[in-house]
Amino acid sequence: MEDKILQANQEALQRLQSAQPVLIGLGVAGEDLPDMDKHTILHAGPPVSWENMSGPLQGAVIGGLIYEKLAEDEESARELAASGKIRFDSCHHHQTVGPMAGVVTASMPVWIIENKTFGNKAYCTLNEGLGKVLRFGAFQPEVIEHLNWMEEKLAPVLKQTLELSGEIDLKSMTAQIVQMGDEGHNRNKAGTSLTIRELAPHLVKTDFSDEQKSEVLKFMNSNDHFFLNLSMPAMKATMDPLEGIEYSTIVYTMARNGTEFGIRVSGLGNQWFTAPAEIIDGLYFPGYTMEDANPDIGDSCITETAGIGGFAMATAPAIVQFVGGTPQDAINYTTSMYEITTEESNSYKLPPMNFRGSPTGIDIMKVIESQILPVINTGIAAKLPGVGQVGAGIVHPPMKCFEDAIEAFVEKYVEE
Repeated sequence: MEDKILQANQEALQRLQSAQPVLIGLGVAGEDLPDMDKHTILHAGPPVSWENMSGPLQGAVIGGLIYEKLAEDEESARELAASGKIRFDSCHHHQTVGPMAGVVTASMPVWIIENKTFGNKAYCTLNEGLGKVLRFGAFQPEVIEHLNWMEEKLAPVLKQTLELSGEIDLKSMTAQIVQMGDEGHNRNKAGTSLTIRELAPHLVKTDFSDEQKSEVLKFMNSNDHFFLNLSMPAMKATMDPLEGIEYSTIVYTMARNGTEFGIRVSGLGNQWFTAPAEIIDGLYFPGYTMEDANPDIGDSCITETAGIGGFAMATAPAIVQFVGGTPQDAINYTTSMYEITTEESNSYKLPPMNFRGSPTGIDIMKVIESQILPVINTGIAAKLPGVGQVGAGIVHPPMKCFEDAIEAFVEKYVEE
């Protein structure tokens, strides 16, 4: 049994380490995502029903229904969402990921990323920027107006830009950003800067007016998290080939929907192991406290699953100004993650760790044996819909997710 697990995990890590995520274009969710239609709404985390959704996720669904013109206002959107006429499903079941609430509807533009090593694709919507935005559950008229601008003005410029630029190697870019002070989850200043640098020479050659091109460049420049919505699908494209490797104990998905945290394990296929999501320990914006916080939410911890994000905090000491703690805490977080992972990244090297590769490949057996949980740095959404972000901090998955996964693993392989 031990030999089979060892071989399976070596295969899983070989797939992870050899992944080559590349940005190949910009599409539309309803046209490019598998099994997606006008009456399907995708969300972050494991599957959850409307009545069990948290406040920010319900708020984002309401906004999505208004944006798609399936509802006129909050009241009609709530009625439609509860009617059974809308299909809700996990982003992860449709090859996509979404930050925070993670709501994806048919008309939304999506990045298209391909893992060139294995041919699988992953998708993500465009990052909205800061303020009152859909991903934090806001659905005011200005939120819908901004989503329409992204669809009608931003996306066409970016689509033509990518047609002129050709494919962009996101693995190489990620390797650069972790040596420039980003960790790929909550700090994306370097990633966004490199993206603009990559796109700008081609963007200025598009057929759009100078005013529209300037508007797009200003939007990207003002939005430090623009790169997050590339980092996330790049890591999903990296991790998806690990699904279904018999006997592997490597985690290939971590995600949260604001009600539950869920993990999926390579050797256990598409099965989710869930437990109630935790409240985040962090820094709150003026006027807010932990009482205002929603439990952990979002697909963005796919970055930690792949070995960046919180696992690479040592390389991004400035992140502690956003999530709390000290630069030494950031180093300590990364150091502890080597205890529960299988290998060190052969691509993402961390200067403060003497260019040691980031800890990669979470092993459920090591989590149980060490009682060390994965560390995730993340934004904090208000528990009430429409309020938005109230802070940022550090959170861990519930241990029960890993305990249940171990039990299922034993049942499937030891007792068969």
